[in-house]
Amino acid sequence: MSTLFPPLQQARIQGMDQYQALCGEAERDYPAYWARLAREFLSWKKPFTQALNDSQAPFFKWFEDGLLNVSYNCLDRHVEAGRGERTALIFETDDGQVRPVTYRELLALTSRMANALKSRGVKKGDRVVIYMPMSVEGVAAMQACARIGATHSVVFGGFSAQSLRDRIQDAGAVLLITADEQMRGGKALALKSIVDEALADHCCPTLKDVLVYRRTGGAVAWTEGRDLWLHEVMAGQSDHCEPEWVEAEHPLFLLYTSGSTGKPKGVQHSSGGYLLHAALTTSWTFDLQDSDVFWCTADIGWVTGHSYIAYGPLALGGTEVVFEGVPTFPDAGRFWQMIQKHKVTVFYTAPTAIRSLIKAAETVPTVHPKNYDLSSLRILGSVGEPINPAAWEWYYQNVGGGRCPIVDTFWQTETGGHMITPLPGVTPMAPGSCTLPFPGIQAAIVDEMGNDVPNGTGGILVVKKPWPSMIRTIWGDPERFKKSYYPEELKGYYLAGDGAIRNAETGYFTITGRIDDVLNVSGHRMGTMEIESALVAHTELVAEAAVVGRPDDVTGEAICAFVVLKRARPTGEEAKAIANELRNWVAKEIGPIAKPKEIRFGDNLPKTRSGKIMRRLLRSLAKGEAVTQDTSTLENPAILDQLAKAN
Repeated sequence: MSTLFPPLQQARIQGMDQYQALCGEAERDYPAYWARLAREFLSWKKPFTQALNDSQAPFFKWFEDGLLNVSYNCLDRHVEAGRGERTALIFETDDGQVRPVTYRELLALTSRMANALKSRGVKKGDRVVIYMPMSVEGVAAMQACARIGATHSVVFGGFSAQSLRDRIQDAGAVLLITADEQMRGGKALALKSIVDEALADHCCPTLKDVLVYRRTGGAVAWTEGRDLWLHEVMAGQSDHCEPEWVEAEHPLFLLYTSGSTGKPKGVQHSSGGYLLHAALTTSWTFDLQDSDVFWCTADIGWVTGHSYIAYGPLALGGTEVVFEGVPTFPDAGRFWQMIQKHKVTVFYTAPTAIRSLIKAAETVPTVHPKNYDLSSLRILGSVGEPINPAAWEWYYQNVGGGRCPIVDTFWQTETGGHMITPLPGVTPMAPGSCTLPFPGIQAAIVDEMGNDVPNGTGGILVVKKPWPSMIRTIWGDPERFKKSYYPEELKGYYLAGDGAIRNAETGYFTITGRIDDVLNVSGHRMGTMEIESALVAHTELVAEAAVVGRPDDVTGEAICAFVVLKRARPTGEEAKAIANELRNWVAKEIGPIAKPKEIRFGDNLPKTRSGKIMRRLLRSLAKGEAVTQDTSTLENPAILDQLAKAN
């Protein structure tokens, strides 16, 4: 299927000719192209004189001698332009209460919070960890850090105490902002008690203060001299906080993502280049207009919530929905009910959510989107993983009514914003394909030596030229940054870590999956080594573990663990009980998102004579496929039959 998007009369990019003209402009003078856009989309305190400095590649610098403030760009300039009464956020709580917040109100809240941070000694360059529910205060906390030049690191509220501790320690954070509890699906879930566990035994010596937002009023333990109520620290603070004007390369945030080793890596993003691409992609990919109500359903703990909740829409002066809850509470019609209520025009969600809502609609007809007025919608988006054609068709027909373009966006934590995506009014749709590179992004598919492969031939996805919102480094580990993203054999190209193929006729890109040991579960990336390390940390039970992914209809990829115990291999009910114990253990060590969907027990694992676990064989077993690969190097081929039959 290839259908041209419905024409959008006011589209920011109108037609393929304008798209090609932008690509041509970037080809002719790459730095000048980005410089023009940076001047057009951002407000600078001190203009930059050079767009790109590539003298220390791959540590590229963009607009480095310019000064700006991200919070000023997102808030002050709109108020100064007379748009202070415009609604910035429409916040809906888990139980359906609605709190609209204007740009003037959000600026005042952000300024009070920024002054509160300053009163606790937080200054430019300090790191602040944010472990909060989806809330107006969560967005304001990010903006407040940006306002004073502090570097924030948001940790998803579903992560465990150990995961939180690792990130506080690695970042060297001086202050943590959290909440007493968060509300999800009608339940109050602890945050402060997880913080207390993370900070036990004085294991985070750099951390001085914990500011606690009172969300539910639930009882919490208190450590005098460390814990402070956020509202008390903010009381009496001024509604004005002069922005800290920072260099464009100043670190705006660290966001930790899983790698193929057990240690999470802190992806460091800049201020100027990152904000440019967040704003630019919000404008062009979502065609954001003054009349739009934009809703990105992501959590601020993920990069999608950074770029398309906290920064991109606000930089453009847009109006957006922020949602505390989950798509299935009080029933699986919640998303559609909210679109109807708030007259959402641009809706951006994940294939995992779409697939789960398809299943719900088939089971409970009353929550089918056809029962709601979704006529306000004009653009749909997909994020987090490739959307399979069947889910794409259902989304297009049942949510968009067969009239709304779907922008199937490919990008990563490391890229900061969209890299390959359809543009409304420009790109003919192709279900399952993210189509063409965003204007100015030099994406390509190469072989293992960095040579271009012909269209129609699969290979490794790379980006040939640096772009403004790219990862700057891995916090505290520049060598790991170079090795992970700029391997020597790839000619200086950025390695996305995904395989891809381009259609021989259209040149459209289709992502074929990860090429490393990173799983993509519900759009969230996790390293297999991280999950394996968590399993083996159960020292009473587990001797060895190997983790692989297999396709899953709902989550895209499911975690399958092969485990060798320090005792006889269990069967039947005993195996189920131990598997449940290990799932809960992983949830405690990493977070519920990392719980293996399937655990199989074996007497050992398939290994070569040199001791290397052959994960490619385990992948076949996890998928239920017959093992057809060469097994001649296996030391213990009989184990394959055992693991294939295990359950």
